Amino acid sequence: MGWGRRMRVVGSGLSVAHARDGGGVINRPRPLVPLRPIAGRRPGARGAVAPPPRGSASPQRSAVLSGEARRLPPCHRQSVASARPWPSPPLSPGGRLPGGSAAPGPPPPSIGGLGGREPRRPMTVLLPDSICKEYFKMMTNIVVLSVIICISLSFWIISMTASTYYGNLRPVSPWRWLFSVVVPVLIVSNGFKKKSLDHGGALGGLVVGFILTIANLSFFTALLMFFLSSSKLTKWKGKTKKLIDSEYKEGGQRNWIQVFCNGAVPTELALLYMIENGPGEIPVDFTKQYTASWMCLSLLGALACSAGDTWASEVGPVLSKSQPRLITTWEKVPVGTHGGITLVGVISSLLGGTFVGVAYFLAQLVFVNDLDISAPQWPLVAFGALAGLLGSVLDSYLGATMQFTGLDEKTGLVVNHPRNAVRHISGKPILDNNAVNLFSSVLIALLLPSVAWAFWPRE
Repeated sequence: MGWGRRMRVVGSGLSVAHARDGGGVINRPRPLVPLRPIAGRRPGARGAVAPPPRGSASPQRSAVLSGEARRLPPCHRQSVASARPWPSPPLSPGGRLPGGSAAPGPPPPSIGGLGGREPRRPMTVLLPDSICKEYFKMMTNIVVLSVIICISLSFWIISMTASTYYGNLRPVSPWRWLFSVVVPVLIVSNGFKKKSLDHGGALGGLVVGFILTIANLSFFTALLMFFLSSSKLTKWKGKTKKLIDSEYKEGGQRNWIQVFCNGAVPTELALLYMIENGPGEIPVDFTKQYTASWMCLSLLGALACSAGDTWASEVGPVLSKSQPRLITTWEKVPVGTHGGITLVGVISSLLGGTFVGVAYFLAQLVFVNDLDISAPQWPLVAFGALAGLLGSVLDSYLGATMQFTGLDEKTGLVVNHPRNAVRHISGKPILDNNAVNLFSSVLIALLLPSVAWAFWPRE
């Protein structure tokens, strides 16, 4: 069997070999071979095929190739990606084909007009990491929202069952349950992302926020303003505070102990308020609702005390140009000493309590309906400012007497624990800063309602 001429099929990636065997013509696909002169024959001789210039083809050759491509059977019209190589014919010991012609050379570098690239293969589409993260975040939010809705509906069903069984409890609307669950989750999640809370602090803040929100929206507003302002001030001038306080945390992260010491008293008062009055907003009026009004003023005092102490601790050491003085002996002490006060710190504590009092007062104007037949509510601002000021002074006194403060002579920083190379400044190692905050809020929460009852204007 002799091998005849070879030709390329444009766009198909196949060659057609015409072999004559007994007068018949057999067409079969062959692997692509370079169009170069047959060995042993000069260019232009019979049987020699001259390759076209690189990157171009003559019109006559294109016409011949297109005609041959049209005569291909349908089964041979396949794409380059699905073409299968045809086995080469056996070679003689001299390296020539059975017909005496030279063996074909290696395949050409350009196949099917692909410019030297490999044939196309099936592609796998990979999504970018950003899209995958956004999709995962979206699905997580959907799952969390679904769980929150289920929890709020469960609480509503429990409250309806309890009100039906006991008969003297006012049922809570499902929208209030939903708001009390969703809003604290969003606020705590934002605080956790901004590193204002760690994992334990986030869980504690979620419990405190839920109880205060379901009890009274004025409680929730005061708590929210305290949390936002304290977080901002704690992060403010962080590099300067790190040079003063040896225990300063980057970003001012609060753990569950700090959340408990600042939020335990308001949470307990909110629970007692719900037991006494049920969830809802009421005007502060000692004449008509003495017990509920007493609890409202007590809760406002606890939050304003914490806000005043935080504002004084975060603003005073940074803005004050004078050296602080110890509240018990009035001696000058290093910046950061527990019990040291400055004029800037005192004014800051007054402003912190006023800020919480204004938030509570505005919430009363928005959420309470029968203010026109109740006692005036503006004293809330004044008593909030008083609670912030008294809370800061009481906190400073407890810190100067029951909290150790020393100066590390090696680093020059104020420390809270006695050890070697630490010079004692004031206080005894009885309480830490969290315990001092808890005692201060408890005392102010007990003291403020009595003062408010004595000076609250009557209708």
